[in-house]
Amino acid sequence: MTRATTVYLDTKLLQAVKIKAVQVHESVSHLVNEAIRFSLKEDSIDLQAIRDRKGESVSAFEDVLKNLKKDGLL
Repeated sequence: MTRATTVYLDTKLLQAVKIKAVQVHESVSHLVNEAIRFSLKEDSIDLQAIRDRKGESVSAFEDVLKNLKKDGLL
């Protein structure tokens, strides 16, 4: 199912997506839908990774940096 909506894009982004649409023989709507779908899929993967790592121990960032310095990596 598709539905019309109004989206306000930065002028330069709109120009770029129009040019890309012509080059890849797709509509601007198709490219925008694909970009949104890709972004949401990434979010879904990130959320799953967070759930999968829920039980792991947590290290303070300062401790990680200290260990990297101690190991000569920083």
